[in-house]
Amino acid sequence: MTAALIWLIVGVGLIVAEVLSGDFVLLMLGLGALFGAGSAALSGNVFIDVAVFAVASLGLIVLARPALKRRFLSGPGVKTNADALVGAQALTVSTVDAHSGQVKLAGDVWSARSIAEGQVIDPGTTVTVVEISGATAVVSAEP
Repeated sequence: MTAALIWLIVGVGLIVAEVLSGDFVLLMLGLGALFGAGSAALSGNVFIDVAVFAVASLGLIVLARPALKRRFLSGPGVKTNADALVGAQALTVSTVDAHSGQVKLAGDVWSARSIAEGQVIDPGTTVTVVEISGATAVVSAEP
C-alpha cells in the first residue's frame, strides 16, 4: 500500500467521522490528510507529506473553521424551539379568547389564548404569535 493511499483512506475516514462530531475539527484534519495524499503522490517524501498535512490542517482549523461555524452552527442570533415561533403567523381553529382556544401553528394544533382581555378571535382568522407561555401560544389578531 502506498503512502498516498494511506493518506487518502485516513482523510476520507476523518471526513466521514465528522458526521458524528459536527464540530468541523475532523473535517479540517481530513482535508489536511487529503492534501497529504496529494503531496505523497507528488513527492514521495514522508517528511514533506507530514509537513503539508500539518500546515494544511492548521491553516484550515485557524482560517476556515471559524467561518464555517458562524455559517452553519447556531449562534446567539439564531432562534430555536419556542423562540422561533414568536412572531409567526397562525390560523385559529376554534374561537380564541383570553382563557382558551386553539390555533394551527407550524403544522401543529396549539392551545392558545388572546393577549388582550376581552378580545375574542373567530375561527379562520390569521393571528400573530406574541409569546409562548408553556404549551400555550399567546396570540394577537393585529399584525
